[in-house]
Amino acid sequence: MTMFRRTNAPLLAVASMLGLGVPAVAHAQALDLEDYRPVADRIIDAALADSASYERLTELVDRFGHRFTGSESLERAIDWILGEMRRDGLDNVRGEDVLVPVWVRGEESAELLEPRRVDLPMLGLGRSVGTPPGGVTAEVLVVSSFDELEARATEARGKIVLFNVPFTSYGRTVRYRSGGAVAAARAGAVASLIRSVTPYSQLTPHTGAMRYADTVRRIPHAAITVEDAEMLHRMQRRGERIVVHLTMAADTLPDAVSRNVIGELRGTEQPDEIVVIGGHIDSWDVGQGAMDDGGGVVAAWEVIRLLHDLGLRPRRTIRVVGWTNEENGLRGGLAYRDRHRDELERHVLAIESDAGVFKPSGFGFRGSDAAFEIVTAIGSLLDRIESGEIRRGGGGADIGPIMREGVPGMGLRVDGTRYFWYHHTAADTIDKLDPREMALCVATMAVMAYVVADLPDPLPR
Repeated sequence: MTMFRRTNAPLLAVASMLGLGVPAVAHAQALDLEDYRPVADRIIDAALADSASYERLTELVDRFGHRFTGSESLERAIDWILGEMRRDGLDNVRGEDVLVPVWVRGEESAELLEPRRVDLPMLGLGRSVGTPPGGVTAEVLVVSSFDELEARATEARGKIVLFNVPFTSYGRTVRYRSGGAVAAARAGAVASLIRSVTPYSQLTPHTGAMRYADTVRRIPHAAITVEDAEMLHRMQRRGERIVVHLTMAADTLPDAVSRNVIGELRGTEQPDEIVVIGGHIDSWDVGQGAMDDGGGVVAAWEVIRLLHDLGLRPRRTIRVVGWTNEENGLRGGLAYRDRHRDELERHVLAIESDAGVFKPSGFGFRGSDAAFEIVTAIGSLLDRIESGEIRRGGGGADIGPIMREGVPGMGLRVDGTRYFWYHHTAADTIDKLDPREMALCVATMAVMAYVVADLPDPLPR
């Protein structure tokens, strides 16, 4: 009884959508909670019966390692996934060509020369230019914010600027990774460094994308560890002269062809209406990209493999997409929008997993009020595994382009406690993930995708 009271408002909306009217709420309850509950339970049981998704992810990351845009390892991984999808019996398996940027890290290092000599673990930031062949040697100015740099701009000329900014949230702190080189160059710096964007470190530098502005000189931009950023800041406070030698052989090559990875479970009644589910197949060039975002891609792939093996074909098509080049260009998401623009009106929902396949709690949703009520009702089918909470606001980077065209979007919400510990580091490896938590993610996405794809009418926009 408590469950029905909690979901009564969503079910009224579902009843109205299905043409049942308010008097038929009991029928709507039966349709959406009782008629679908047995199949939802069957999906959940099958997803939790083994660690198939985790084992497949383990094979992917152990076999191919990182999958950086423009790398041979990415393209070999794509070939393997396409072959495995075909062996799974999925429909319309294909790679769709995407022209992607190619940034090459090359050899790189940072060394503290004064007040003592020590190597500083570092990672160049994606899209950064390199140093001259002999590197850059300069004094370091440590600042804690853009405002402090602006106030001390006269001290920055000819120096390496280090932004030692503690992690508050990813959105607030990542500004120094993306825009630090521009701010430092405006002040006349010869290079810039950031404290890695993370709340926790074990001498692990974090890479990630950065940007330049056409109006200022392009200078090298790299990340050092939290520990070393704090050490250099302490040295500066003591009045010590800090000198660093930075070497980066980073280079940008001509664009190359990669692919979005696609497989489908074709619908039985409205196969041209589509529920998209996926993550990004590329990763940074350090670690294995197991968490970001191999797990998201494999979990989405496992959704339609699981449904296929259970003989569950919904009315509409469920399409899994592994988008390419999310990390340093978003070309895959943009290319998908452009290639499929004529069918976006028939995209019923897009679901993205790109926050690690940790213990799921539900979804963030962006769409109409009526659609929100419906997916909230569907979420109650996940109560037994505590992953059906639907919140306003959600989506993802790769589905962002089609969401801006009007497609409702969802992002899988998971326990994010440890995500930014390993994000964009050499420590993003398979051992950071748990097989059962990944299976719970598969179950959560599978129930939501299946029921949305099987409703008598598409989600209202």
